[in-house]
Amino acid sequence: MRSRFNINNYSNLAQRAITALVGGLVVVTAIIYSDWTYFLVFAGILGFSQMEFYKLSGLDGMLPLKSFGTILGLLIFILTFMIEKEQLADEFLFLIFPLVSLVFFIKLYKKTDKKPFTGVAYTYLGIFYVAVPFSLLNLAVFSVDAVYHYEILLGCLLILWASDTGAYFAGTKFGKTKLFERVSPKKSWEGFLGGAFSAIAVAFLLSQQFHVIADWKWLVIAGIIIIAGTYGDLIESLFKRSIEIKDSGNGLPGHGGFMDRFDGLLLSAPFITAFLKIF
Repeated sequence: MRSRFNINNYSNLAQRAITALVGGLVVVTAIIYSDWTYFLVFAGILGFSQMEFYKLSGLDGMLPLKSFGTILGLLIFILTFMIEKEQLADEFLFLIFPLVSLVFFIKLYKKTDKKPFTGVAYTYLGIFYVAVPFSLLNLAVFSVDAVYHYEILLGCLLILWASDTGAYFAGTKFGKTKLFERVSPKKSWEGFLGGAFSAIAVAFLLSQQFHVIADWKWLVIAGIIIIAGTYGDLIESLFKRSIEIKDSGNGLPGHGGFMDRFDGLLLSAPFITAFLKIF
């Protein structure tokens, strides 16, 4: 009788490789195939990431509106996508403000909630920290001629993954000088430099293949990802250390949860989108 495949039987490195291969293939295929497949996959990633955030907040004694907050995050993602795709008028963006204001109305009727405004604050934090960056990706992929360009998001992800991979191997092999020991004891300057080198190398290759934006912009995006992505990783580590857990979840074997995998993107996306829209 054949034994069933169980990824937990493999080493952490093997689990990371298998998950990265399968997950990366799904994400890359969705991005390239069409704007709608991108939309569906990233809406799913947003939803899982935001639910992870609210679950972790609950472990720290907070009481955010988990379901409603996640629904609001998805609605913001949907609205921005439909507006950028020119399926809805720009004016529909104003729906966001009354919708997020409903959080106060709901909390008003939570009689057992001893600190309602703390719950309100964490509900909004989940939206701003997770949903807004993912929603800004919609602006980024439609930033050139108001047409969906998969190359922009695919390039950003390839640079981010190259940075993470380079940092992991360089840090494992050469890491000695601590980068930010108080928050993340395992991260090193050697790992940071390895990730930076990998990111810049991939950005240069992208500039030769993807001409939807100017060549120099790929190098700027790499710089944004190197810096903001590293801070995004550190900020999530700070959040996890504050509630004394190792991973944000277990949905991605070898990587932890969705927030563990996309933490660098959460902080990079606002800077990348602002850069592409302004320049």
